[in-house]
Amino acid sequence: MQVTSLLSQHEHGPNCGCGHDHEHSVVHLWQAVLGVVFVLNAFLVDWMFESGNTLASASAMIGSIILGYPIIVTAVKDLRRGNLSINELVAIAVLAAFASGDYKTAGIVAFFMLTGEIIETRTAQGARDSIESLIKLTPTKARRIKKDGSEEEVAASELAVGDVIRIRPGDNVAADGVIASGQGSFNQATITGESLPAEKSVGDEVFAGTQNLTGVLEIKVSRAGTDTTIGRVRELIIAAEKTKLPIQKIVDQYMGFYTPLVLVIGALVWAFTHDLSRVIAVFVVSCPCAFILATPTAMVAALSAAARLGILIKNVADIELAAKINAFIFDKTGTLTTGQLAVSRLAPIGDAKPAELLLLAASAEKYSNHPTAKALANLASEAGVPLAEPKDFAETAGRGVKAQINNTTVLVGRAQWLKDNGIDGGFEKSVDVNDAEGWSLIFVAQNGKCVGWVGMQDKTREEAREALAELKEAGVRRVSMVSGDRQPVATRVAAEIACEEAKGDCLPQDKVEFVRTVKAKGYKVAVVGDGVNDAPALAAGDISIAMGAAGSEVAIHSATIALMNNDLRRLPFLVKLSRSTRTVINQNFLFGALFIIVGLTITSFGVIGPIVAAILHNVGSLIVIFNSARLVRKGEELEHFHPEMETFPAKPTGQLTPKAA
Repeated sequence: MQVTSLLSQHEHGPNCGCGHDHEHSVVHLWQAVLGVVFVLNAFLVDWMFESGNTLASASAMIGSIILGYPIIVTAVKDLRRGNLSINELVAIAVLAAFASGDYKTAGIVAFFMLTGEIIETRTAQGARDSIESLIKLTPTKARRIKKDGSEEEVAASELAVGDVIRIRPGDNVAADGVIASGQGSFNQATITGESLPAEKSVGDEVFAGTQNLTGVLEIKVSRAGTDTTIGRVRELIIAAEKTKLPIQKIVDQYMGFYTPLVLVIGALVWAFTHDLSRVIAVFVVSCPCAFILATPTAMVAALSAAARLGILIKNVADIELAAKINAFIFDKTGTLTTGQLAVSRLAPIGDAKPAELLLLAASAEKYSNHPTAKALANLASEAGVPLAEPKDFAETAGRGVKAQINNTTVLVGRAQWLKDNGIDGGFEKSVDVNDAEGWSLIFVAQNGKCVGWVGMQDKTREEAREALAELKEAGVRRVSMVSGDRQPVATRVAAEIACEEAKGDCLPQDKVEFVRTVKAKGYKVAVVGDGVNDAPALAAGDISIAMGAAGSEVAIHSATIALMNNDLRRLPFLVKLSRSTRTVINQNFLFGALFIIVGLTITSFGVIGPIVAAILHNVGSLIVIFNSARLVRKGEELEHFHPEMETFPAKPTGQLTPKAA
């Protein structure tokens, strides 16, 4: 039988040396049906009329020719290339039955072998389609806005950087870009694996292949065609399919010796029994399709499950290697933390209330683009505090802002900024946090008097602690964090997420040295970073994982595995998926080996004939396929988890009460 590889057959070339054919003969379902009709007609004629009827023999012969033709053609192609593969085993079995005049057996054996191939081919295509469906959502047409403001429909392939396209509700985005006007909700599951829609407005980036659910938007194209994020995702998946697991390479090396061995066994059976039916059954049952399908079926199922959750694996060997990882080394900023300031402390002074302090600070900063302004605005929105309209707004870059709020003069900024504007410096005594631990403080003054201060921090991701705990439960022995930030900041973050080891004040070369030191102690190390400034450390790990790779070319290319979103719970899932994949492959190999050993034994002793052997052969292949298919559903529980969106910083850890921690 011609074994269907679940990889991209055309990429391997005509002979990959693996002992089975990757270049398919075209086998149509109608061809198998037509052939089996002639064979069944022979059985029917024999049953209705005298056995050995010429009409029955002719019908069986025509059916066996129709069914056997693709098998013989494939075997001849192999021989012309000088390649002796398992296809020849089936061809010899069919020819032997045909030459002996047993056309019915020849036809039935060929039918079951072709039916098995059709099932495997359809299953393989279905597995590939489950991945391709994630990356073929880019529309072929786009609505481009011309200079005069009118709209024209053009092919998506004609879009260029700088073009402005209009996206209506329900449309799929045709190219990566930045929203120039409008706002809407986007289904980004195809890129990030997040199940909930992401709210987007002016200035936010959108990706090709994502779907606009609400609103009419105009998007300025930043990447088009194969340069888009989804285009690069497709290339990564194709590249992954071309690679092989180490265990699969070992199997391929020995398949070239397998066919001659089976031929020798067949010759011995003939020498001792002179029973051609037994020899034919030996050749049929010895086709190691279940054995060969063991790895690629599991691999494609695992790739499909990972891609569904936004995990892109460049080399399938990493699926096997991830099962051996026993140490994780994380970057801090942008990986374990959000990389954005969020309000963690509101500390009113005197009679001021927390809500009043927030109202003054957020209103005064309303028209500032500083990160502190965005953090204040987000907290005010979450807390339901309505902002006042600032008047006479003025901003001194890097120091603070001044504005009229409700007919009072409000200053918001650094301590020295307030002092320079005549505010008494005694307000600094109210500060009870250590700025060395990563606190960013701004002070608020109203009508010449300080009314409080606001403490901000780069917040840890809400799922970080849970994710690290799951890694430990999965058997990871060492979890470390390295950061270029100050040691007190690294220590604080590590304590918040229960990370056992934190090293701060690290330059890029220090991070690399730390990774090498851990590897030198015998650990298999996975390095996790944001892919922007962690490239050297990522390259030093056994496995490198880039966080938040959606839209980041640096992230996609700097790591062997790319997480399209920032959900850290994908990491323990990756480890568990890897181990499940290895378990399934081992199960498949064990079943395939036992199937061949038992099959050769019972056929050699004449327990079963060629037709039953062909049926059992297909059953064995299907068992392997269905066993591997279990991996596709892995991680379904994560599809309902939505990590905090990057556009919304973490909520403060305390309530809006004076000096809430």
